[in-house]
Amino acid sequence: MHETLHLLKQSDFPEIHRARLETLQINLGYRCNQTCVHCHVNAGPNRKEMMSSDTINTVLGYLQARDVQVLDITGGAPELHPQFRSLVEQARGQVERVIDRCNLTILEEPGQESLAQFLAEQHVEIVASLPCYLEENVDRQRGKGVFQKSIRALQRLNALGYGTGDARLSLTLVYNPQGPDLPPSQEGLERDYHEFLLKYGVRFDHLFTITNMPIKRFGSMLVSQGKFDEYMQLLRDSYCEKNLQAVMCRSLISVDWRGYVYDCDFNQMLGLPLPYHNQVRTHLSELMSVDLEGSEIAVADHCYGCTAGQGSSCGGSLS
Repeated sequence: MHETLHLLKQSDFPEIHRARLETLQINLGYRCNQTCVHCHVNAGPNRKEMMSSDTINTVLGYLQARDVQVLDITGGAPELHPQFRSLVEQARGQVERVIDRCNLTILEEPGQESLAQFLAEQHVEIVASLPCYLEENVDRQRGKGVFQKSIRALQRLNALGYGTGDARLSLTLVYNPQGPDLPPSQEGLERDYHEFLLKYGVRFDHLFTITNMPIKRFGSMLVSQGKFDEYMQLLRDSYCEKNLQAVMCRSLISVDWRGYVYDCDFNQMLGLPLPYHNQVRTHLSELMSVDLEGSEIAVADHCYGCTAGQGSSCGGSLS
């Protein structure tokens, strides 16, 4: 695995500061039932990292202490955490929205037979990775058979009411480019997804296009192929200043499986700490009474990935 932080730290990316905090994004651990080429988390079946009960209690305490509107749960496959369901149940009474970053195939894993029903009953919004609507491309990026498993999962979610326009059962798909390219127009690609997936009877509400970040597994692949500098130049050349005001780090903090806080999920994977009192690391428990609005955000060259072209975030394109 080629580390890329040293290739990103010397950066001229513009200084940015936080707006009002709206979203707490937590990573429950790096264990996943898939091993995807584009994964910036380097998740997989053999990863052991898992958020402790104490840290989950800290998360719930933070939701109670701060005016957070959204709990965004990610991984790995967050549903593999043994306390995933109890966390969702408790959080539902404290925030307006709970989001599950789901890879779809988890719904077919042994022991997860009731997961889809649980998510529907709890009105959990699903943001599901489906990096293409073509079977060959999905299986190349995520493993043989993943596309058909994903289609079956989507059909199952549709049967429970997801993807029908009910905001409480929102179903969003996520597209990632197959290689070192920027995503196409989100609006146009969403139309293509709708048209093609209807052949399988699949419905969904929205499509997010997300730029691949030059970190962890994808970044290592770029280095191995000698394409890292070329990709970074593409991101820099495609920089769009107006996207600065909408980048996700202005209204979100990211918490790792140990409870340490970062400006975004990508900074978490790079180990770039929250710039708080010049501390090496800041734990969520230290921020219970802290208003972060106006504080500095840690940046490096990978931030050009969020501002390139139409922009990219956990909520899709920015413009």
